[in-house]
Amino acid sequence: MILKSLSLLNYKNFDSKTFIFNEKINCIVGNNGMGKTNVLDAIYHLSFGKSYFNPVATQNIKHDTDFFVVNGDYVKHDKPEKVIISLKRGQKKIIKRNGKDYEKFSEHIGFLPLVIISPADRDLIIEGSDTRRKFIDSVISQSDKSYLTDLINYNKILTQRNTLLKYFALNHTFNGDTLDVYNAQLTDYGTKIFKKRDAFLKEFIPIFKSRYQVISQGHETVNLVYQSDLFENQLDTLLKNTINKDKALQYTNVGIHKDDLHFNIEEHPIKKFGSQGQQKSFLIALKLAQFDFIKKQSGDNPILLLDDIFDKLDEQRVSQIIKLVDNEIFGQIFISDTHADRTENAIKQVHQSYEIFKL
Repeated sequence: MILKSLSLLNYKNFDSKTFIFNEKINCIVGNNGMGKTNVLDAIYHLSFGKSYFNPVATQNIKHDTDFFVVNGDYVKHDKPEKVIISLKRGQKKIIKRNGKDYEKFSEHIGFLPLVIISPADRDLIIEGSDTRRKFIDSVISQSDKSYLTDLINYNKILTQRNTLLKYFALNHTFNGDTLDVYNAQLTDYGTKIFKKRDAFLKEFIPIFKSRYQVISQGHETVNLVYQSDLFENQLDTLLKNTINKDKALQYTNVGIHKDDLHFNIEEHPIKKFGSQGQQKSFLIALKLAQFDFIKKQSGDNPILLLDDIFDKLDEQRVSQIIKLVDNEIFGQIFISDTHADRTENAIKQVHQSYEIFKL
C-alpha cells in the first residue's frame, strides 16, 4: 500500500498544500513550528479518522477558517483508492472512500494500516493504564472488526451500569435483577475481549523483545506484563463479589476496563529505572513490533510514520534503527526531523529511494 499524494486545506497551520510522495522514504524537514508533525498527523488522520495528537477535532481546523479537508490518494493491491476527511465547524466529521460516505467510522479502521512512532508515545510510559489499554486495542482493532465492536458494546454497557449504580445511590434503592442483566452483558463482551488481549500479547511480546534486542544490541532485557482481573476469576463472579464496593463508589471496580500492561526493563518499571534513551528504544521496539503484527495479520505493509525519531538517541541506536528500515519488510516510510543534514546523512546509509521535503 502506497500513499501517492496528500492534499491539505485549512488543516492546522496549512492554508493549502499538496505533496507528491516517494514510494519508499519521505523526509519532512524544517524548523519547529513549520508543520512537519502536522503532515504526519494528516496521514494518521486518513487511517484512523482522527488526529494522533489532538483529540478535539475542531482544533485541527486552521485558525480563522470554518473547515478542513485532508485528501489522500493511495494505491492498494494495484488499485487506486481515494480517502477524504473533512470537518466543518458545528457539523459532524465526514470520511469518504472513493466518493462514498462511511456509515460508521469503525468500518474504516484497518483499511489503511499505519503505525506511528512519536515523542508523544512517552505517554504510554508516564500516563495511566487507560493509555496502554488504548494501545492494545488499537493494534488488535486494525485486523479484527469484531473486537472493536465488542469493545464499543462493552463500554456502552459499562456506562449504563455505572449510571444505574448512581441512580441506586441517589434514590436509596437497589434492584439486583436489573443489575444482573448488565452483569451478564459485561461478562459476555468482557470475556471475549480479555481472551483476545491475552492471545494477542502472547504473540506480540516475543516480537517486541526481539525488536528491542536489535536496537539495544542485546545490552538490556525488557518485558511486557499483562495485568487483568480476569486472570483471578470469571467476570460475573468478580462483579458479584464487588457489588458492595460498587454501590459505595457508584462505579464498576472490576473488569477489562481496569486492565494494564506493565513496561519493565531488567524486571523493574522502565518509568522509574530506564534512561531517556532506553525509554525511547523501548517505545520504538513496541511500535516496530506493532508494525510486524499488523503486517502479519493484514497481509499489507503498514505505512510507517517516524516523528522526530532521532531525538534523544545516541548515534549507535540511530544507526541500528536506520539498518532496520533499510529492509524490504518495510513499505512506505515518513520521517520528520528538525535537522535536514542529520536526516539526509542517515538516509544516505539506506539503499532505498527517498525524497526530502523542506518546509
